Amino acid sequence: MASETLGSKEMSPLYRRTAGEKVFNVFNIFFFIVFAFVCVYPFYYLIINSVSNNDASAAGDVNWFPVGFHLQNYAEVFKLEGLGTAAFVSVARTVIGTALTVIASAYLGFMFTQERMWRRKFWYRFVIITMYFNAGLIPMFITMQNLHLTNNFWVYVLPAIVQPFNIILVKTFIESIPKSLQEAAEVDGAGTLTVFGKIVLPMCTPILATVAIFSAVGQWNSYQDSLLYMTDQKLWSLQYLLYTYINQANALAASVRASAGSAMNVAALATQQTPTSIRMTVSVIVVLPILFIYPFFQRFFVKGMMLGAVKG
Repeated sequence: MASETLGSKEMSPLYRRTAGEKVFNVFNIFFFIVFAFVCVYPFYYLIINSVSNNDASAAGDVNWFPVGFHLQNYAEVFKLEGLGTAAFVSVARTVIGTALTVIASAYLGFMFTQERMWRRKFWYRFVIITMYFNAGLIPMFITMQNLHLTNNFWVYVLPAIVQPFNIILVKTFIESIPKSLQEAAEVDGAGTLTVFGKIVLPMCTPILATVAIFSAVGQWNSYQDSLLYMTDQKLWSLQYLLYTYINQANALAASVRASAGSAMNVAALATQQTPTSIRMTVSVIVVLPILFIYPFFQRFFVKGMMLGAVKG
């Protein structure tokens, strides 16, 4: 019995690898470990600097482990004016914008697969051509102004609803679904909306999760639309507020130090705000939500990209 087990192990692919294959596997493992480290370290660097002694952080002495651990930076940054309002705006635009983009991408992707749709090829090409041509910054601003969307929350949502790339992904994914399912539903009397809502939509979870990731990350990270269209500070997004905080880090640090009072002990001096601590802490606050949410969608993301990109 032992000899049979040994023989089966020797015949398995794992034990039949050549020396070159083993070297190649070791190289692959080493390469991806280094690549993962390069991807993760910037986030780790932000976090350890945001919870370290602010003087050490400003001097560049915090590289691998926190020095003088404290959370005072977060307590002070959360007191900054407008942070709560900006966070609400960013969350609202991300949730509403992502939901509408997913719905529009799913419906348009489905309709562009329906041969009975009037002028289907024309409308599909009309949408896709917008990927290659852009009116430019000034015409876009004038358009938004004429539509009364400047200083309006909906300027964050409406222009991003129809995304040609997302529509292509969804359309390609739906084309991989057997047409017999739709035909059977239509024989039973189902209309277009019924087929879309009860047959196609439930089967598109992987690609719709992929679209949701793209849209959510884009909405959360966007700050240029606030820069262009918003003068009302109550409608600034969190990313744009981060942009202004980073540009004004020196003034903010001085303001926070002044508000803390002149009587400070040695321990308080270690947590005294610096421009570097402001930058690091605000960056962590903005980045962490995406870092926490992304892993929950990753299993759908990989499957959706593979099935949505190749027609099989």
